[in-house]
Amino acid sequence: MTLDSDVLDIFVTLECNHGLNALHIIAFTHRNLSVNDIGQLHIEPENQKERLSFIKSELELTELMYLTTCNRIEFAFVSENRVHSEFVADLIRTLYPNLETSKQDQFITNSEVFQGIVAIQHQLSVASSVESMVVGEREIITQVRNAYDVSNEFGLTGDILRLMIRKTIETAKKVYTETNIARRPVSVVSLAYHQLRDLNVPLDSRILIIGAGVTNTNMGRFLKKHGFTNFDVFNRTFKKAQLLAADLSGKAHSLSDLNTFDKGFDLIITCTSAESHILTPEIYAQLEQGETNKKIVIDIAIPQDLSPQIKETHNVHHISVEALQKISNENLKARSAEVAHVKEIISDAVFDFQTIYKERSVEIAMREVPTKVKEIKHAAINEVFKQDLSNLDDEAREVLENILGYMEKKYISMPMLMAKEILLKQQL
Repeated sequence: MTLDSDVLDIFVTLECNHGLNALHIIAFTHRNLSVNDIGQLHIEPENQKERLSFIKSELELTELMYLTTCNRIEFAFVSENRVHSEFVADLIRTLYPNLETSKQDQFITNSEVFQGIVAIQHQLSVASSVESMVVGEREIITQVRNAYDVSNEFGLTGDILRLMIRKTIETAKKVYTETNIARRPVSVVSLAYHQLRDLNVPLDSRILIIGAGVTNTNMGRFLKKHGFTNFDVFNRTFKKAQLLAADLSGKAHSLSDLNTFDKGFDLIITCTSAESHILTPEIYAQLEQGETNKKIVIDIAIPQDLSPQIKETHNVHHISVEALQKISNENLKARSAEVAHVKEIISDAVFDFQTIYKERSVEIAMREVPTKVKEIKHAAINEVFKQDLSNLDDEAREVLENILGYMEKKYISMPMLMAKEILLKQQL
């Protein structure tokens, strides 16, 4: 039995229009660009739908997904057009027309382009964090998932990106479950929290946060997330202290208020840009309010905010940025040893994806076959052999219709099995 030419056309069209080689990823990452440069490619959420829909139409993309993080901007898309430097240039100049020409050229030159199964491997590596600035930071899996959800909500995605993301999330979860790539913290915030956890610091501890910059903001939010509730925030700029204090449901103070603060403390987290010690022996004594129990000071500043004299004369457990950095470096080495294991998982996932893609391609083609067969039957009865059938009596017509119905079922099932076997052997 052979396949009808009309049925074969369906599979040929599928091969031409939905081949995996139509999948591309254009990436701008920390490998080739500074974080500040990458930030210039960020599109505000309220503008994404309009701008991304425009670029999808303008560049004739079938599907599109936009991923933005602090150290990477990536465009995953499906297009039959050849993606080369001119294509990247069109993307940048169309999507970011307000950038200076020299800056546009910088992005074009420093872009990375991935195609087909290599793009799949790249996407899996990104979500598994082996492409991240900090290997093992698992936040990326959430960022990838959210990027797809937003693009899908905008109506920009399709079947290929859906399959890619489904396999990506599945693989990343396996990586974080079966390897130690993310199990030893490396960020200062995470390491400091683990130190506090090991010291069994009570959740109602009186916490003084000195400095309201990015690090202390992250630290405060992290502590609040884990149940700490009692915060006093000090900062040179009072407005910034107010903003962080509001985030933490705490109280805001000017930095100069350290001289008179009389509520006591259990833990100090300090990170300022001061050139001299913020916590002098005199200020520390004022903050201590005569309490003699052991205090904890996490000093993340460079140079440090805590005067060395305090450690000699007071009962204090000092956690310095140098100590945290040493632990971070050791943990990074341990994580690096896990990369080989992660790459094995990714390699298996790439192979699995090819099978998944083949099967999905067959499913898409198979959906059209029953309709096509029914159309052929309808044309035969109502057009090609209409006159001949009109000469048959009712009994002969009924027999013929039963035969055609039987042939229709067989013509759908048997060639379908043959088509599936052929495609699974011949596709990527």
